[in-house]
Amino acid sequence: MSTPPDPDGSLLDYAVDLARAAGEVTLDWFRSSRLSVDRKRDGTPVTQADREAEAAMRERLGHDRPEDAIVGEEHGESEGTSGLTWYLDPIDGTKAFTHGVPLYTNLVGVWDAEGPLVGVVNIPALEETVYAGRGLGCWCNGVSAHVSDRVTVEGSYLTTSGFDYWPPASLMAAYESNMQMRTWGDGYGYALVATGRVEAMLDPIAAAWDLAPMPVIMSEAGGRFTDTAGAATITGGSGLATNGRLHDAVLALYGVGVL
Repeated sequence: MSTPPDPDGSLLDYAVDLARAAGEVTLDWFRSSRLSVDRKRDGTPVTQADREAEAAMRERLGHDRPEDAIVGEEHGESEGTSGLTWYLDPIDGTKAFTHGVPLYTNLVGVWDAEGPLVGVVNIPALEETVYAGRGLGCWCNGVSAHVSDRVTVEGSYLTTSGFDYWPPASLMAAYESNMQMRTWGDGYGYALVATGRVEAMLDPIAAAWDLAPMPVIMSEAGGRFTDTAGAATITGGSGLATNGRLHDAVLALYGVGVL
């Protein structure tokens, strides 16, 4: 069953409110002495804040939108019949969160039969939310958001969640390109691209819930999103968002070291 776009923005408003409510849950734990860090089977960190924030979102969706499907990082998948799927990442940037760094995000992505419909990146510790809906534009705290218009690689800003994930040859190629390289990563990096503060955000390793909000956010902000192989998918295991003008150049730089 295909669901039509969100012409009045009500679904987008709901998704923004959902992400911000999750952010409030995480702020209760942020920099708290009560916070403890566990490890998942894959070795990545997880906290009670991750679990509680996703549980709160799921409870609300179960009450308000019981026919929608859910894919969440912490609590798995729930089937639906409406044609809408909600991707939930309660804390994207758990390492930042557990170290008291205020750049972690709460991510919500909504997809329908046509693809990406709604995307939200909430940065609760900074009181900033970047969000978009198909045909509704991209916004940051109520102000229209757009990617930068830079057309030259040299001097442009590329950010990433961590350079330790990069193939050495790719890292050297980016370095030699004279791009300004930073690690304002995870969901926050994508928010920076959508609002024109950096030109590129690259995630060599990422899951679907890390990336689900990004295609619609980037397209509505005037940018472009693919995986690092250049495919327009959130299931390729990686993500690249740019202002569009530099996308092919950054793909080429990264591809130098990828077999």
